[in-house]
Amino acid sequence: MARLDSAKRAGLPNSAFAYVDARGRRRLPIHDEAHVRNALGRFSQVNFEDERARERARTRLLKAAKKHGIVPVGFITGQLQSERELGQLRGQEPVQLPSGFVTMLMTDVEGSTALVHRLGERYRELINDVRAILGDAAVGMDGQVVETRADEFFAVFERSQSALDAAVTIQRELRGRSWAEALDVRVRVGIHSGHPTLTDANYIGMAVHTAARICAAAHGGQILVSGDTREAARGSTPDGVRFRSLGPYRLRGLPDAVPLFQVVAKGLVARFPVPRTSHTG
Repeated sequence: MARLDSAKRAGLPNSAFAYVDARGRRRLPIHDEAHVRNALGRFSQVNFEDERARERARTRLLKAAKKHGIVPVGFITGQLQSERELGQLRGQEPVQLPSGFVTMLMTDVEGSTALVHRLGERYRELINDVRAILGDAAVGMDGQVVETRADEFFAVFERSQSALDAAVTIQRELRGRSWAEALDVRVRVGIHSGHPTLTDANYIGMAVHTAARICAAAHGGQILVSGDTREAARGSTPDGVRFRSLGPYRLRGLPDAVPLFQVVAKGLVARFPVPRTSHTG
């Protein structure tokens, strides 16, 4: 990476740095791709004045990474974890999850039992890598990680567009990744928008069950969304993202059929069998 000399550094605006302290000292340049990558690696070595300064710098850095098309694998989960986790570790109040109308993204790993059988103890390393990709994509798109359990992952977003961006990023990253032993690692993604009931550190209610059932209906590599998410995204769908209507489906435990749509975008698998549930016809 080319060094940033003092003259060029002085000529950059404050917005070209992830962190500017109270004395005006500027740290972690983010004006180009090479320096963003360097800032991601050095972030944990910086002593910030307070938690607010750290979070402002973190937000700037993640936005810069998104601008340059960088998926910061391991940055959030490996170095920063999440705001809620940090608060719990420090004995502080966890960051409040959003309430009201939200978009929920759930994933699980297709064929996880077979992967465990094949890899044994090495499965831990694989699932940690998968979790890093999931967590970084969610937080990088302004979401919050709600729960990670075994091979399941749950994140929430205030905007449906952000959830869709995260889902597409996840599938592209997983598909482009070279896994040990030429493994084919695929993740199902289900997305639903609604009004879940917020508890102290999680959500309950039919909206949560709907998101889980949509995830279970998907195939590895596929992104399925409900009609409610499709409507929530109307007018704000991410560039290059389309919805393919699959029709209404009965999902286990839900009283009414749910219209399902497959997310179609460049870099994603386009053709899948019918969803893993009952079609209403």
